[in-house]
Amino acid sequence: MDQPGLNPLEHQAALIGLGRINNLTRSASCFFPHIRRLAKQDPLRRLRILDVACGGGDTVRAISRLGKREGIDLEVHGCDISEEALSLARAEAKTEGLEAHFFQTDAINAPLPDGYHLICTSLFLHHLNEVNAETLLRSMAAATLDQMVVNDLIRSHLDLMITWMGTRLLSRSSIVQIDGPLSVGGAFQLDEVAQLAAAAGLVGAEITRFWPERFMLSWNRNGPST
Repeated sequence: MDQPGLNPLEHQAALIGLGRINNLTRSASCFFPHIRRLAKQDPLRRLRILDVACGGGDTVRAISRLGKREGIDLEVHGCDISEEALSLARAEAKTEGLEAHFFQTDAINAPLPDGYHLICTSLFLHHLNEVNAETLLRSMAAATLDQMVVNDLIRSHLDLMITWMGTRLLSRSSIVQIDGPLSVGGAFQLDEVAQLAAAAGLVGAEITRFWPERFMLSWNRNGPST
């Protein structure tokens, strides 16, 4: 899906397939305990959330749905470098009747906008080399008012097997079926994630492992969460 000049219909089909996989693996749900914690700190404020490299917007929509279900006042934004992906994201959010905002940016070569209480990204880090991954972590930490959270793949033989089977069961897109296993090969191992966090200056960052072969990196501006 990173290939320039990709056919728009194939791109959209791949994004829809990836969204189906993300929904089944509950990618957005891992962010919500952090959102609940921030909401409890100040129940009267509107929490502003940014999903970096949002693709077709499935995580943005899932967070919006969870916020409505739990009565948390959220303003959820998503950004991506691909205007094709953003067009799909806007259309899907409109179809669901969800309040969601999307904008185009290059998260590696331009600073992220500030004013967000939580900045997250899901399944993006494995697309980056070590230099760009460190740049992204620094940028997210610099822009967030309170917290940043990263959810991504762990490079392992088990994850490769799970991904190979999952992409074939849940999507007919050949792009997803090829890109999935390649993504596992490009992912980081947990010790490498810890090294990236240290290099990015994320003192006190927490790294946890969860099913299916994912990790979550969380950093709070005011120190570890309680």
